[in-house]
Amino acid sequence: MFTGIVEELGEITAVENLGSPVEAARFRVRGPVVTEGAKHGDSIAVNGVCLTVVEHDADSFTADVMAETLKRSSLGALTSGSRVNLERPMVADGRFGGHIVQGHVDGTGTIIERLPSEHWEIVKISLPVELARYVVEKGSITVDGVSLTVVEAGADYFTLSLIPTTLDLTTLGIKQPGEPVNLEVDVIAKYVERMLGDQGSDRGSAQGGTK
Repeated sequence: MFTGIVEELGEITAVENLGSPVEAARFRVRGPVVTEGAKHGDSIAVNGVCLTVVEHDADSFTADVMAETLKRSSLGALTSGSRVNLERPMVADGRFGGHIVQGHVDGTGTIIERLPSEHWEIVKISLPVELARYVVEKGSITVDGVSLTVVEAGADYFTLSLIPTTLDLTTLGIKQPGEPVNLEVDVIAKYVERMLGDQGSDRGSAQGGTK
């Protein structure tokens, strides 16, 4: 589990396509902070996508990315030199700085516009219609692995207010309109929806049995 508090702005140093057409890819990622103490099989979130460490050295690690992940996230657009947000899983005795983040991307959005001001910047991002019901004003959403608070929730977009720290320490400070971002909505909202749906089915069955 992650919290969406980015530890390091890393860099893709190599991308190896596996298969033709591309069925998977192998990424080499530079990130000395998240690589410290890493072991084979550990998890590291790359732009909000939970990946497994295959190999590592003092400042880099390698991860294999399957076709399903490439299809559902923006990782397929990464090339050598791309900057990425990196986060290790939360330790059991750590502070819960963001919100519950699984590293399982629900979809992608596109940066629509950026509106800078003196002390913060408003960023508007497109929102897939099927995810809109999980996004609410003042609720949490993960964008490229960054835990953020929704300012405005529209039918097919949402806005964020980014402080200088977020702009300086994550890829959200350098991404431009037209570029894709990974989105993970609040998993609690999805569980609540599922449970309420099951209760509705149970009620329907019970009522049906009494007629």
